[in-house]
Amino acid sequence: MYSLYALALGYLLGSVPFGLILTNLFGEGNLRQIGSGNIGATNVLRTGNKGLAAATLLLDGAKGFLAVWLAWRWWPEVAGYAALGAVLGHCFPVWLRFKGGKGVATTLGVTLALATPIGLTYAATWLVMLAATRISSLSGMTAALAAPVAAWFSGNQAFVPVLAAIAALVLWLHRANIARLRAGTEPKVGQKS
Repeated sequence: MYSLYALALGYLLGSVPFGLILTNLFGEGNLRQIGSGNIGATNVLRTGNKGLAAATLLLDGAKGFLAVWLAWRWWPEVAGYAALGAVLGHCFPVWLRFKGGKGVATTLGVTLALATPIGLTYAATWLVMLAATRISSLSGMTAALAAPVAAWFSGNQAFVPVLAAIAALVLWLHRANIARLRAGTEPKVGQKS
């Protein structure tokens, strides 16, 4: 029963579409009609407002962190369900007819809350790949794949299944990006998609 509570808590917190809210509040237009139509920080960056993109990144990460942090306090044995719920909520928010983001920033938040070594590995992988390639999608996917590996090697094997599920979801949501990467047409950060 507690696993369902944790999943629902994570989903509700994760489903808050900060990118959409911020771009509307600050007059940047309808984010759904800009760039990829995604609600995440990378698409907010396509509005040209770096501050809003950074705020979206932080808030999307924070909602994932908060979901897991609350679950740790109330139902510590099922905190992983809150992590999964937060990413599912971000990717499939009920308020937006289940069309949300791709879960990369929210996954950063949940990994940091689950265990510091996992979160730091995720963040470092993301930043190193972004610096090396300037390709946001590749950086996010690589970081997502690194998380269950980090969980295994840091002694947090209990989180491997949920992090593997999140990584599979992130990869599936990036399938169009993967096709563009294979074709050599995936835009770099700062380029128009």
